[in-house]
Amino acid sequence: MSDNQLKTGQTAVSQSGIKTAWIPAGTFTMGSPPDEKGRDKNEGPQRQVTISSGFWIGLYPVTQEQWQAVMGSNPSYFSDSPAAGEAQGGRPVEQVSWYDALVFANRLSLLEGLSPAYSIKGKTNPDDWGAVPTTDKSAAWNAAKIVEGSAGWRLPTEAQWEYAARAGTTTMFSNGEASWENESELDGIGWFGFNSGDKTHEVGRKQPNAWGLYDVHGNVWEWVWNWRGKYPNQDETDPAGASGYLRVNRGGFWGAPARVARSAARIGNNPFGRGWHLGLRLARPTTNA
Repeated sequence: MSDNQLKTGQTAVSQSGIKTAWIPAGTFTMGSPPDEKGRDKNEGPQRQVTISSGFWIGLYPVTQEQWQAVMGSNPSYFSDSPAAGEAQGGRPVEQVSWYDALVFANRLSLLEGLSPAYSIKGKTNPDDWGAVPTTDKSAAWNAAKIVEGSAGWRLPTEAQWEYAARAGTTTMFSNGEASWENESELDGIGWFGFNSGDKTHEVGRKQPNAWGLYDVHGNVWEWVWNWRGKYPNQDETDPAGASGYLRVNRGGFWGAPARVARSAARIGNNPFGRGWHLGLRLARPTTNA
């Protein structure tokens, strides 16, 4: 199906049950304005960013059940005692590194018969990559490349993530709220330090944004593809964050104030880092090649 036959937010389900929404190509203002309360200087300067191709992105962060099905294990700290009425397997997977995310994405692609997105040392089968690094002294893994024309699962770029999370909004949050201090207006869209009970929650329990994505604010930080570098003072098309030494996380997490879950907020972590606050959401190009 071609891009012009798809509608914004149209959903699809993959062979293994990953639910996605289609996001159209477009241009948006990325970053936060200088007067946005609580902003960090690395959220600017604002500039116009063009996403040149439509793409699919997960309705939810990857769950523990989904990770277990592909990887055969569940690394999550919050591996039991879910909140009342919530399914344990539906909680987001956490304690996964950026390197782990690449392995998961390629294994899922191979499982579904898709051409894997990532190449390390010229190989796309994670069995050929060796052990997942636990330090940052891994030149081969840090030089991972996206295979041109591949149809497989991948981490969204930072620009894709913010574009999809904003869903056409320019406010701090995707529901139009312009203050992270107004907790009553944010309770319905995500899990933060003020309402999570100091734990993760089953995905999809809060309200989605206008394009149908859940948990883009709070629950777990989500790895994206980019290295964290300074934003350029110029408009861009499909920025891929080619420089830096930390990989970017987006969306905030269950134990943090809502301020760090704003649509423009960004932090960085070592790509080998694993924590009870680090998860992921997957994306795919429109092509079915």
